[in-house]
Amino acid sequence: MLDLNQLIDRATVPADEWPEPQPLAATIEREPYPFDVLPKTIRAAVEEVAGFVQAPLPLVASSALAALSLALQAHIDVKRSEKLQGPVGLFLLTIADSGERKSTCDGFFGAAIREYEAQQAEAAKGPLKDYAAALAAWETKRAGIKDNMRQLAKAKKSTADDEMRLRDLEHEKPEPPRVPRLIYGDVTPEALGYQVARIWPSAGIVSSEAGAVLGAHGMGKDSAMRNMALLNQLWDGATVSSERRTVESWTARGARLTIALQVQEATLREFFAKSGTLARGTGFLARFLIAWPESTQGFRLFREAPATWPHLAAFNRRIASILAQPSPLQEWGGLEPPVLALAPDAKAAWVEFHNAIERELARGGELHEVRDVASKIADNAARLAALFHVFEQGAGGAIGLDSLDSATCIVAWHLSESRRFFGELALPAEMASAARLDAWLIEHCRRNHTAMIPTREAQRLGPVREKAAMSEALAALEELDRARLVLEGKRKLIAINPALAIPR
Repeated sequence: MLDLNQLIDRATVPADEWPEPQPLAATIEREPYPFDVLPKTIRAAVEEVAGFVQAPLPLVASSALAALSLALQAHIDVKRSEKLQGPVGLFLLTIADSGERKSTCDGFFGAAIREYEAQQAEAAKGPLKDYAAALAAWETKRAGIKDNMRQLAKAKKSTADDEMRLRDLEHEKPEPPRVPRLIYGDVTPEALGYQVARIWPSAGIVSSEAGAVLGAHGMGKDSAMRNMALLNQLWDGATVSSERRTVESWTARGARLTIALQVQEATLREFFAKSGTLARGTGFLARFLIAWPESTQGFRLFREAPATWPHLAAFNRRIASILAQPSPLQEWGGLEPPVLALAPDAKAAWVEFHNAIERELARGGELHEVRDVASKIADNAARLAALFHVFEQGAGGAIGLDSLDSATCIVAWHLSESRRFFGELALPAEMASAARLDAWLIEHCRRNHTAMIPTREAQRLGPVREKAAMSEALAALEELDRARLVLEGKRKLIAINPALAIPR
């Protein structure tokens, strides 16, 4: 393994004699987040929060979309075409280090949801006490019948009448009141299934430490396939069941699910290592809108909080008004939301988008390597278009072209992020580090109109901070004539190939 001093000794080519840089395999340029296409109310709130929090813009926007999905998923389904309709819930995954302030962003955009949960819990206190009393009375009756049956059996007398009473009593068992609980953190898929079956059929897994979800016991190699399948079915709106000898059985019909996670790259790599090919083979990750933004850590200088938050307040008022509407909860415990269709021009645009994606899935096509993700992207576009339409205009009418166009731009950006991430994930760890460092160096140098950066600064601010990993990554970049270490007096600097430092 080379250390930094050995790399400096090898950097003998004068700065004006750089060869043509060789490409990094599977590297895809990071594209700017299409912030301008977000609907007006959402865009203004995202801009307001991002201005204060200074988190990566895609992370802030994903928090807003998660709140939108969680609030609306119980109230609408979307129809893409005849016999193609389903939920609007989104699965969102942001790949970022701890400290990127996802929890803060979720707190801002989820405020109305948490307030709704608190109000519902307070309103349910009385009914829950009534239920507890009714259940205690029922259990007393049941125990009395069973005790009498034991006495009769001992006396070798008939228990037929008590058996009939016990059967009748089972039909009288009180049901607990349904109390909406929407937000969950480190819940296992199995526990989540029980919650949507028995507690409330609309839920969201929202966590800034997805290792608690992806690294949970329920995602171990033995149970990963079953649990990923369960989450897939909830994304689809399908019926899911669990029949175990050791725990209470349940069946969830008409349930809706949102997932919004932040995960560190190392944790995600470990998840892939533990689950093997299941995460992609089962279609689990294909359902996610992935973001892999550049970190803003190191650039978030102190800012006073604004005195007022008019745009965020407007966003949360709209979320609150959606949650205040009665949920279409059926007697059998699930949801049957009304279905929104695409307007004719929006339907034509959706079909065109679907077909353009489909053509690139073939071998040799641009999306062939991420065809699992790309195959779900048109579905995600329809979901997001429905969310945009109802949030901005209400549930009346068909989904318009403006909402569909905004949605396709957003999901296309997420598809590009998936290509970038899965392309680099397929590389060996040292080459993946080199690819991340390369992208960061180029962006930093272009932004600062330079071709050099001190190694300490690169380690402090860049994506590769461990010294040995930095050395390996720089060695790989030197082999490709993309960067090298140089000595300027006593300062160690990373110089990038001038051809890469020129802004495009």
